[in-house]
Amino acid sequence: MKSSFLFMLCGLLLAAAGTVARPPATTIYLVRHGEKDLTPGLADPPLTVVGEARAQALAKRLASHHPVALFTTDTRRTRATLAPLAQATGLTPQVYSTKEQAALAARLGKEFPGKTVVVVGHSNTLLPLLTAMGVGPLPAEIRDEQYDLLFKVTLRAGQSPRLIMSRYGAK
Repeated sequence: MKSSFLFMLCGLLLAAAGTVARPPATTIYLVRHGEKDLTPGLADPPLTVVGEARAQALAKRLASHHPVALFTTDTRRTRATLAPLAQATGLTPQVYSTKEQAALAARLGKEFPGKTVVVVGHSNTLLPLLTAMGVGPLPAEIRDEQYDLLFKVTLRAGQSPRLIMSRYGAK
């Protein structure tokens, strides 16, 4: 009887103080790869010098958020975009399939509660992944010349996903 009374009293005190613990938030940063070499005929183009500088800017921007996992598609430009952050964090990027957006979205929500994750994709794959995460509103497209968008998705159990869009790196 005493223990249940104390438990209830503690709960009331915490609620009154406004310090009731919220479920941990999972933060997922999503970006498009840096600027790529536009030479015609390249099957898997590398980053340009500007793209490499953007990759460095991404590492500077996100390393302090202490990601626990990095995800990339299996192209030179996405791997190179994530390389400086991987080096800064000591993490090995995991390759994901752009054909399994819903599976990746579910995995990120389930496997990384309360953690931070970074995903690098493409102009035509990021919006479907964001849609699979249940966020919006989203831009109609990511234009070919748009490399500076940074999408931050916050997932918290029992709440709608939250999206904040910003920009990073030099224009």
